[in-house]
Amino acid sequence: MKFYDIREVESSSLSIQLENGRIEKPKYDHSVSKGFRVLRNGFWGIFEGNVSDEEGLRLAEKNAIFESDSDVVEVKSEGRFEMRVKEKPEDVPIEDKVELLRDLERVIKDVCVSTKVVYIENIRIFRYRDSCGSEVSYSAYRTGISITGVGRGETLQFFSRRLMKAGGFEVLGDAITKAEEIREVLPSLVNARSPPSGEMNVVMDPNLAGVFVHEAFGHAVEADHVLQGATVLEGKIGEVVADEKVSIIDDPTIPEFGFFPYDDEGVEAEKKAIVENGVLKSFLHSRETAKKLGGRAGNARSQGVDVPIVRMSNTYMAPSDYTFEELVEECKNGVYLIGSRGGETNPATGYFHFNAQYGYLIEKGEVSEMVRDVSLSGNTLEILRNVKIGNDLDFDPGFCGKAGQLVPVSDGSPHVLCRATVGGA
Repeated sequence: MKFYDIREVESSSLSIQLENGRIEKPKYDHSVSKGFRVLRNGFWGIFEGNVSDEEGLRLAEKNAIFESDSDVVEVKSEGRFEMRVKEKPEDVPIEDKVELLRDLERVIKDVCVSTKVVYIENIRIFRYRDSCGSEVSYSAYRTGISITGVGRGETLQFFSRRLMKAGGFEVLGDAITKAEEIREVLPSLVNARSPPSGEMNVVMDPNLAGVFVHEAFGHAVEADHVLQGATVLEGKIGEVVADEKVSIIDDPTIPEFGFFPYDDEGVEAEKKAIVENGVLKSFLHSRETAKKLGGRAGNARSQGVDVPIVRMSNTYMAPSDYTFEELVEECKNGVYLIGSRGGETNPATGYFHFNAQYGYLIEKGEVSEMVRDVSLSGNTLEILRNVKIGNDLDFDPGFCGKAGQLVPVSDGSPHVLCRATVGGA
């Protein structure tokens, strides 16, 4: 065999949901899984099961039945990481977690016709070894809440906020501010006007701009997409792809929701500059794509012990010069868009279409009337070549889906001024 690796993942999760004053039965999940991969004759043999190392490798090799062109960079990593938290979630009584949900619901229920508040916690214990002599392990906590309110006025509108980070129960210390934001925004949102339409100046808040960075740009630099010819960035390493003020980074080492100390191929995590001063510097790689394209492995991730694939972690646009007030003044006339309700993007063409949670008109350099049901679309590279970037930075967490696998990620950005097409969602 050319290469083999063994992964063991132990995961413990708890979720509690409070919907319209009613607590649903808490969901607790605990799993222990082992995954084995053997690379022989350029073809991967894979086996998943809680068996001995010898048996698992034998069964994986038995599944390597064809020949292909797969190969890997042979990186040796050694180390152990244990996340230290101030308050272990499992040590907090479930009654206290329920009371937190009720506190958050109390803040928003007077302005809502429907409410849902969700608490999540997870600890992932990961162990890895391979034929290069690597042996690594880590434990990491993730804790979070999600709050959604539905309001009724001239229209029916929902507004959601979330707070999820790598860390213990202490990361929820200012969760109440997320609920207060819903209480403040929703009564105006339900009576807000429809947006203007057409190409115009747009100020994106860090949440929406972060989604743009992740969805419209980040997926286009995942090296498996490059190998498939499914990205507009293929062959552009070393070329100018954005304004010189644009730097885009993927950094799994910061304590945001996409944190990991080692990826799922045992490679030590590191901060990677994807774009630096407008120049495309690197793609994101697994061991296999790094071998084929020449790059640094370290961005292979999996759900459980599924096959690791190229994924982002904490991906963000670095801050620059402008204050928010200066961006609004520069905008002159246009819209200020806040939050994201999802959307779609095509890395092969660079086209994107997102829906904002809400927004405001900008008239004569000042923020004015609220607008609702707003969409934003355009071409990724055209946007990045003509942007003005704020001096703040904020992250928004979530779960990214790819090839049937969900992994925790975080998107970040300052406020950004660009030109794009706006319409009704």
